[in-house]
Amino acid sequence: MSQLFEPYQLRSLTIPNRVWMPPMAQYSAASEGPATGAPTDWHVAHQGARAAGGAGLILTEGTGVSPTGRTTPYDLGIWTDAQLPAFQRITGLITSLGAVPGIQLSHSGSKGSTDRQWLGSKRLGPQQGGWQPVGPGELTLADIDRIVEEFAAAARRATAAGYRVVELLAGHGYLIHQFLSPFSNHRMDSYGGSFENRIRFALRVVDAVRAVWPEDLPLFVRVSATDWLTENPSDDREGWTVDDTVRLAKVLADHGVDLLNISSGGIVPDAKIAVGPGYQVPFAARVKAETGVPVAAVGMITEPEQAAKILANCEADAILMGRELLRHPTWPIDAAKALGGQMRIPPQYHRAY
Repeated sequence: MSQLFEPYQLRSLTIPNRVWMPPMAQYSAASEGPATGAPTDWHVAHQGARAAGGAGLILTEGTGVSPTGRTTPYDLGIWTDAQLPAFQRITGLITSLGAVPGIQLSHSGSKGSTDRQWLGSKRLGPQQGGWQPVGPGELTLADIDRIVEEFAAAARRATAAGYRVVELLAGHGYLIHQFLSPFSNHRMDSYGGSFENRIRFALRVVDAVRAVWPEDLPLFVRVSATDWLTENPSDDREGWTVDDTVRLAKVLADHGVDLLNISSGGIVPDAKIAVGPGYQVPFAARVKAETGVPVAAVGMITEPEQAAKILANCEADAILMGRELLRHPTWPIDAAKALGGQMRIPPQYHRAY
């Protein structure tokens, strides 16, 4: 039987299989009232369908640690207790279906205050429900301290909401990634310049979250393995590299991170990315081989045999399937049928199988 359908343990948590749903923004959060930023019926239907379809871990989309930490005014947020009942509804549903609920905590930095993706992601001003976004260059030391505490407070609320995994978004051009990459971080103080300085903010966030997140539960970090600049010989801009990611992975493990979700890109709008089936898997494989840190692979993984081979070749420990799970919510069940594996099927669906 393929490892896809085997349980995976991190700390005291057992995830029932290795097919996981990554965070995918839905731009459908409550947009007014005291629970602004809370999940809605759409999130219940969206996440519940993938849990019923067999995914072992359901990671709630990037959830802002503050109102201005969101990417759009329609993103989820977890900065007030008024939002918790809606999150608890989701974690209760996911758990009842045999899956594990997780949440990605994020801060958009200078990438925030935009419209929904299907409306072009254009910048929104205050009169349109937006705000003034800020990146590494605009943040004071006091601002950095405040944001670190916002991440910690969000992690405390995630525990109260019933989540069993927390993932920190440190890729795709959002605030932590903006500090990591020399392309976007031009600070001249202890948070900029050298590799050690550029990773300082990320480590502060990790330490603050790990200090409040239950010791027996795992902490993930999603990283962009490369900014896709060094891979292009004609581009002389300096960016984050795979070498940097390998180096960072070792440090993150020492700070209590249990698994890295390996993606790429997002900070350079005109980066030339070599897209194809499994195009990001080699990044995950290298991090795993050179550091021993558990990794999850993403990126145009669509076929059961393809996913099974990635695990069999020790290129990753789990598979995160985004767009394919949007198209095909029961992919895990159907993949198990195709490969001869065992997968839980809700009794309400038994007649179909």
